[in-house]
Parts: sequence; C-alpha cells; structure tokens
Amino acid sequence: MKIEIRYAKLEDATRLVEIYRYYVEKTAITFEYKVPSIEEFQQRMIHVMEKYPYLVAKVDDQIVGYAYASTFNVRMAYDWCAETSIYVDHMLRKCGVGKRLYQALEKVLKAQNITNLNACISSPIENDEYLDTNSIDYHHYLGYQMVGEFHQCGYKFKRWYNMVWMEKFIGEHQENQLPVIRFKEIKDQVNLNEVV
Repeated sequence: MKIEIRYAKLEDATRLVEIYRYYVEKTAITFEYKVPSIEEFQQRMIHVMEKYPYLVAKVDDQIVGYAYASTFNVRMAYDWCAETSIYVDHMLRKCGVGKRLYQALEKVLKAQNITNLNACISSPIENDEYLDTNSIDYHHYLGYQMVGEFHQCGYKFKRWYNMVWMEKFIGEHQENQLPVIRFKEIKDQVNLNEVV
C-alpha cells in the first residue's frame, strides 16, 4: 500500500469530518459528543495552521487519515511543546498510515524547533466496546512515555473514562534555546514523503 503524505487543505474538511465521525459516534477515543460541522472543522484547521502543521495521508488518491499539532499551553515558556492528534480511517488502522503521518508530523515540528510532543489520550478503566488501550500502546510504540493520568474525568456513553498524558522529546533542551519558527515559514523546506 503506497501512502502519500501532504499538507491539509480546507477543502479536505468534508473527508476529514467523515473519518472523525466514526470516533465521535462509536468510540470514547475522543470525548467530543457531537460531530462538528464542516465549517466548524475548517475553522479548527485554520486555527491550527496559524502556527502548526496539519497533514493528511492518501492511499490511491483517497484521504485515509490526518494528524496535526496544536498549542500545549498558551504561556510563552511552553512554546517548545506541542500537543499531537491523529485520526485514521477506522477500516485502515494498523496498516502503517498512522506511523507515516506521525513521522512526517515530527519532521515538520522538529524543523520548527519544537522539542516536546505531548499527547492527551483517553484511557479505559477496563477495556470495553468503545475504548481499549490501543492508542496508549501505539504511542508507546512510537517512543512516547507516560507522564500522568487523570481518573474518571471523561463521561461518555454513560461510562466514566480516565485520561492520560504521554510525551516524547524530539529535540535538545539547551540553555539558549532556538526560537520556534511558524509553520508557514518552513513548510516548503520539509519533504513529507521522505521516509526516515
């Protein structure tokens, strides 16, 4: 299966909402209750792309997943941290799409001088039909480490779920840290499809 990664466009929102719909309606992977409208989703994309990359994966000219980074915390001291998010068409999970998306996302974020990646992941008290530990296991596989857990903080499908934070370092922490570069200033310098 040939996977192509490219930067997202606003017109991709219709397909991205289709992918996201499954996770909202059928899982506790996201704690969102209602599927956002295409217009709302586009506004979210615009907000992300002011500073960070938003990527899509394509197979046979069909979008099959997306990943993006967002602000971890608005305080200036946190500028070198970014929160990562990823969603893959549920029919194509465990086919390498997510790994390729995260590899490309890390390349762009590293070029921006980001050092820390943080992932907020829903966690089951016990595995059920809406949530298991697959997302946590996947992030472990990609080099993320567990840093904390909040208990029974998410309520969906008449059940309580936990939430964990995981982190991964992708850059050096220095006394004189290089400033973070905005996404639009470096996006043409990164080859998204060059496998590392």
